[in-house]
Amino acid sequence: MKTPAELAKAACAVSKVKGNLSVRQMMLMGILAGAYIAFAGWLMTVVSHDMTQHFGSGFTRFMSGAVFSVGLMMVVISGSELFTGNCMMPLGFLAGCTPMKKILRNWGWVYTANLIGSIIIAVLIYFSGLADNAVGGRALQVAAGKMSLPFIQGFFRGVLCNWIVVLAVWMSMAATDIIGKVWAIFFPIMTFVAAGFEHSIANMYFMSLGLLLKGTPAAVSASGLSEQAMASVSLGGFFGNLIPVTIGNMVGGILFVAVFYYFIFKDGLTDLE
Repeated sequence: MKTPAELAKAACAVSKVKGNLSVRQMMLMGILAGAYIAFAGWLMTVVSHDMTQHFGSGFTRFMSGAVFSVGLMMVVISGSELFTGNCMMPLGFLAGCTPMKKILRNWGWVYTANLIGSIIIAVLIYFSGLADNAVGGRALQVAAGKMSLPFIQGFFRGVLCNWIVVLAVWMSMAATDIIGKVWAIFFPIMTFVAAGFEHSIANMYFMSLGLLLKGTPAAVSASGLSEQAMASVSLGGFFGNLIPVTIGNMVGGILFVAVFYYFIFKDGLTDLE
């Protein structure tokens, strides 16, 4: 495995590569990453939708995180672009490897593409009919819970989430084989989901599916949500969650991983400038 100091240099190199991607590459890989995270979100809903009544909330949270971790595994190992993981890129800027305009360019295209990928999976699942039941009811509960989250809570849960997600990407870079990458990703991602933190790209999918299912009587009935809770499932609720969570994700990933590790290993990065 790479040492932490070697990881800092590798992160600079990765930042430079990502900054030089074409728009076509960023869009296609961004759509894939959004889809991979959405697949993991649907899997989590299917696996955990009826677990609480049998195993309690704690174990259900653990299993939810365990299965959701497959999303970042697919993102990292397959080669795709995820906005939240790319919040590590400013380390390259601080080290003089990547101009900030290239980082912002990457974030803009990748974030947009992640949204498209998330919506594609939500639409496919909706028309598949797989959510016209108790699983769909649970999906609506998840969406309503996210869309009714107060701004400040969404922000801080976003900070906590992406501190861990970017750390998972950082740790996966230390591994030199697939199995090492899988386990480096599994534990941090399981942690953030089980802990109840908020991930902007995952929320794009969860909330998009919720908006679609709002017009499905079987899912609405299975959700058991009140009229007030259902009213929160709206475009206003969508952006009311996405804005604070995205800002929080940026703060968590940039500050607590990119900036911290730059200043920790700054001396070893001078030859990269």
